[in-house]
Parts: sequence; structure tokens; C-alpha cells
Amino acid sequence: MRTTSPAVGLALTAFLVAGCAQGAPTTNDGSTSDAGPSAQPTAEPSVTASIFLPPSESTGAVTYDETAVPEGATADVQVRVQDGSTYVQFTGTGLEADRDFGAHVHTKPCGEDPADAGPHYQDEVDPAATEDEPSADPAYANPENEVWLDMTTDSSGNAYVTTTVDWEFREGEANSLVLHDEHTATHEGHAGTAGDRLACVTVEF
Repeated sequence: MRTTSPAVGLALTAFLVAGCAQGAPTTNDGSTSDAGPSAQPTAEPSVTASIFLPPSESTGAVTYDETAVPEGATADVQVRVQDGSTYVQFTGTGLEADRDFGAHVHTKPCGEDPADAGPHYQDEVDPAATEDEPSADPAYANPENEVWLDMTTDSSGNAYVTTTVDWEFREGEANSLVLHDEHTATHEGHAGTAGDRLACVTVEF
């Protein structure tokens, strides 16, 4: 799903222009950054704007935990490819306030079950990973080989986070952005893990 209603798109655009005025944007390691929307690459973005709904009502943007991601919260995912690098930006509104989230690009679209989105997308795929045992090796499960968008919401439940990786997605192999319960672990055996899957946005990366 690339777009939603014009009203939602305009609202999200206005929010982006405001630059999350109630809080500084966060980087993919959860720290704050002074770089707002004005620091974005200049290539034309692909934009997916969505409203989170329960699984029975949507597969475009799904909330599995309505405390952390209430029905009616919004997601805006922008992707730019330029000079062999890929820039990904997530903007959320109406999320649970003052809490950490992990977020990663996954291989499959969202579904009624949180597991439907499959494992993390990896630029260089971990050869030891299986469907039942996804990659947890920090040589592969790291923010240079995957897209991580860890964030902390402000007091209004808003979040803005960006990351850039020095590769491009393989066509058709990256299809969603999943929000997780906590910031992403980096240590051996747990690298890439971030707790329960709280919500999912279907994005054709």
C-alpha cells in the first residue's frame, strides 16, 4: 500500500514539515539528532503513509498491541535511493508516549499474525539462518547489514528517525517495517532481537 487518503497524507506531511517540534529526531541507535527533514537526501522519495488498524481491518498498517500502538496512530515511511545508498525515514504519531521502540525492515508483508512479516531483510544474508532460527549473529545482524530504526517517542507519542545504508534493496525482497517492544540488541546470540512485534507497516521497498 503506497498511499492512504489525501487527508492523512496532508496531515503527515504537515507533521514532517514541523519536524516533530515537540522532540528532537532520533537516530537508528535511539540517540537524539539535530538533523531534521532539511538534512534529507535530494532524490525523489517513495512514500507510504498509513493508519494503524487491528489485524482484522487492515494488512497495510497493523497494530498487534493497542497500548503501544493505538488504533488510529499513523506511520509515514519514506525511502530514497541515491548513488548506491538507501535512506529510510520513519515518522510516527499517536504512539505510546515516552517509550522505546525497535524497528526493522522485514522480508514479507504484514499479516494477521505478527510472524507473517518474516525475518529481517539483510543485504548479505546469514548463511546459518533458517526460517525457524533467524539470524542473531552480529556479523550479519547489525545496522550496517540491516535497516534498524530504533526510536524513543516524545511526550505526545511522536517519533522521527532516519538511517542510511550503503546498499540498495533487492527488488521484491523487502516488504514491511515492523515495530518492536524495545531497542535492538547487539550482542552475540541476540543480535537483531528487539522483543515482541507490536505493529507492522507494509512497504514495497
